[in-house]
Amino acid sequence: MNAPDTHLLARCAARRRSLAAQMAQAGGGLAIVPTAPEVMRNRDADYPYRHDSYFYYLTGFTEPQSLLAVAVEADGTMHSTLFCRPKDVEREIWDGFRYGPDAARDAFGVDAALSIAQLDAELPRLMADRAAIWWPFATHSGFETRVEGWLSAVRGQARAGRRAPSAQYDLCAALDEMRLFKDDYELSVLRRAAAISADGHRRAMQAAARGTRQPPPEGLREYHLEAELLRAFRAGGAQSPAYGSIVAAGANACVLHYRADRAAVRADDLVLIDAACELDGYASDITRTFPAGGRFSGPQRQLYDIVLEAQLAALAATRAGVRFNGPHDAALRILAQGLLDVGLISRDVAPDVDAVIATGAYRRFYMHRTSHWMGMDVHDCGDYAEPGEAPETLPDGTRRPPARILRPGMVLTIEPGLYVRAADDIPAAFHDIGIRIEDDVAVRETDCEVLTHAAPKLVAEIESLMRD
Repeated sequence: MNAPDTHLLARCAARRRSLAAQMAQAGGGLAIVPTAPEVMRNRDADYPYRHDSYFYYLTGFTEPQSLLAVAVEADGTMHSTLFCRPKDVEREIWDGFRYGPDAARDAFGVDAALSIAQLDAELPRLMADRAAIWWPFATHSGFETRVEGWLSAVRGQARAGRRAPSAQYDLCAALDEMRLFKDDYELSVLRRAAAISADGHRRAMQAAARGTRQPPPEGLREYHLEAELLRAFRAGGAQSPAYGSIVAAGANACVLHYRADRAAVRADDLVLIDAACELDGYASDITRTFPAGGRFSGPQRQLYDIVLEAQLAALAATRAGVRFNGPHDAALRILAQGLLDVGLISRDVAPDVDAVIATGAYRRFYMHRTSHWMGMDVHDCGDYAEPGEAPETLPDGTRRPPARILRPGMVLTIEPGLYVRAADDIPAAFHDIGIRIEDDVAVRETDCEVLTHAAPKLVAEIESLMRD
């Protein structure tokens, strides 16, 4: 058993107080926060368990079969109850340590803890005579049925003078806004996760260089490079990958959600790796593209330089006060100009950068956005539109809310790319080249902190690492 991190638990308690303050402004009520269910993989084998992010954010508790209930009065007075598995020495022989309610209450700083077996009896009691209930809508399949059951049980006590809550609120709306801003503790975990992930990328680059010079008996394969990543993640102390690792050689790099497989990695291939670890409940997200043999060819270098310039422009545009779409717009102009310069977009189709963007001609080669929020989830929660601002009218007449204003403590990715599939109208030298460069950044007042800086991305850095 590892003792819970006291710094984390102090922040979980502060988060519960912050949630309670928001609930009190709406008249109070009961917040109900379930964790994720265990999922069967096949027969009697489970998928590796991963807690629900909202639940962990408020508790720091990682055991399955758990739920947090937070009762809040109109004056902000709060009482938290953790439901968890009972202590069971016999099951611990098979499944490992479990806290049990008494130890969980003391260790995790909640006001009360009960066995999860008491949930259906206790939830109606906690709901009764509350003005509202707050729970995460549409996040756990079937949970709404359980909520309805608890409400029905309260209504069944009407003759005894008990009243059921008359309002329901989506708990995600309150917690998403809280989670969007990372505190110093969260940033420290994200930095450590980024450092572990960056080490994995360096090792994968070196393994590619070794494997193309002295191939294993079956030839160098994508899964050999994935193995280097996974080893680095676990050796660095991370619990798991943050998402399915993309290790894509050659034409596979033009498949955005490709998963590492057994495809051969040849010396003249570019390899795109989008892979990172999760550490203590927080994700990282890195993409690097490099030549398997250690040196970029002419066409590879041409396109790589365009993507790198676009990424650097987007990073320079990432700071407090800029709209969320500012980095994307900065990257897009560089990519559009580059596509014109190398002839992948004909000037007969779009004569200049503005035309490339206006006509959407670039989307053939760049079909995704440049950023997403990052944190406990690799695609983290948080509104991409600025709260409280009226929708704006676009040139085509459609209306859209203005993009979010970046503020200190927000964490996002910066990940432009170019993907050139083989086609009759594409010069053969550019066929099947896929490039993406992705970093995680924390917004600051005048600039951003690149959390994933230790993963090489300059051409000289990559070629030197792989040569040495």
